Amino acid sequence: MSARRVIAVDLGATSGRVMDAAFDGARLQLDEVHRFPNIPVQTPTRLHWDVLRLWHEITTGISAVADAASIGLDCWGVDYALLDAAGELLANPVHYRDPRTNGAMDWVFERMPRREIFERTGIQFIPLNGLFQLGASIRDGSPLLEQAATMLTIADLFNYWLTGSKTCEFTEATTMQLYNPRLGDWDREIMAAVGIPTDLLTPIVPPGTRIGEYKGIDVIVPACHDTGSAVVAVPASTDNYAYLSSGTWSLLGLELDEAIISDAAYEANVTNEGGYGGSFRLLKNIMGLWLADQCRATWRARGVDYSFAQLTAMVESAAPFKAFIEPDDPLFLPPGDMPARISEYCRRTGQPLPESDAEVMATVYVSLAYKYRYVLEQLIAVSGRSVEVLHIIGGGSRNALLNQMTANAIGRPVLAGPAEATATGNAIVQLIAIGELGSVAEARALLSQSDENRLYEPQDSVAWDEHYPRFCALLD
Repeated sequence: MSARRVIAVDLGATSGRVMDAAFDGARLQLDEVHRFPNIPVQTPTRLHWDVLRLWHEITTGISAVADAASIGLDCWGVDYALLDAAGELLANPVHYRDPRTNGAMDWVFERMPRREIFERTGIQFIPLNGLFQLGASIRDGSPLLEQAATMLTIADLFNYWLTGSKTCEFTEATTMQLYNPRLGDWDREIMAAVGIPTDLLTPIVPPGTRIGEYKGIDVIVPACHDTGSAVVAVPASTDNYAYLSSGTWSLLGLELDEAIISDAAYEANVTNEGGYGGSFRLLKNIMGLWLADQCRATWRARGVDYSFAQLTAMVESAAPFKAFIEPDDPLFLPPGDMPARISEYCRRTGQPLPESDAEVMATVYVSLAYKYRYVLEQLIAVSGRSVEVLHIIGGGSRNALLNQMTANAIGRPVLAGPAEATATGNAIVQLIAIGELGSVAEARALLSQSDENRLYEPQDSVAWDEHYPRFCALLD
């Protein structure tokens, strides 16, 4: 049969691409037709997303694909854009790494208790959530919310520019910490308590909804949150699995039918983000390869541009258990000199300092693997689920050394792939919507046969178990 084509627009924190996805009934082939950087813009007062440049690149990529049946766009979550009454963008959206949210969590908790917010949303508490970004704007007296008529997530902003439809896709809505899974709608009581105008809200639509068209091509919202799309592409052949979407951020979780909102979930600070088909992703955000990327950027600025192969060799040559970091310490969130911050953290916690670039990278890799184990144990305890295998998907699935270290740390097999999970899941939802695929289960069965998948069995379990309590002591 002739292949049906869909366009998957995939926006990440550092780059974006437009993919031509062709499905012939047995195989999904993705070809990158346009890749572009996503470079935030620092003004004297704020760090912004350059959404106008991104829009130009998105439309340039779409125009390069012929005979597409539909377009779908996925993106990061938590950030938002504001439109005026005429539908015009009021200001460039602020980046979630901007420090304006400093202190915003406590400010919000003075207006509604932390435990009540979790009971209403089931979302973990991290400063970059949309709730705290909005709270910071209100606290600081920003006039934009008073001038705004509509609030859209970043993905929904681009969907609006594609179609003229002002909606909020379900998985994106849940990342804002303003969605109540028990109500199946926005939680207007949280918004009222914090002072967020509720007339800014748009209707929530599920993944797979056709919201309009762009130049005659149907626009179908996938799971617009990039991790939501990535999880669709997990090539699972058992229900007892966990996933790790590995990239700038690492998102480790379980796919469940319902949100888990309990004392145990609150204490573990896990989150319940929306997924395809009304599912929920019980997960936790982990800092991820941002740490390695910022180390590389720092060394590059000093004239040493390590390749990924060199980084791997460096880690393999270094002592693996000399020192550890808590990857999610606030020290590591902003961009900057990450090697210096890692040394600062080790000094602060009374550990030996890394003495070389190789030891810095070994500290990062081992700490990430141990943090994956720690979070996996939390998720199993909160959910009562058993986990037989961890699926690592996304760009980080190509990192064979970190994959092996993760298998060693968690004591379970790791199955890595697909690397293009986000764009693949985006395309799968579109193909289901247009009737080319019957279900996610059918798509996963096809993906499980891919030659790309790589299995990593645990090794050196005694050594990894021996040093794990030292890492856990940093988190207590």
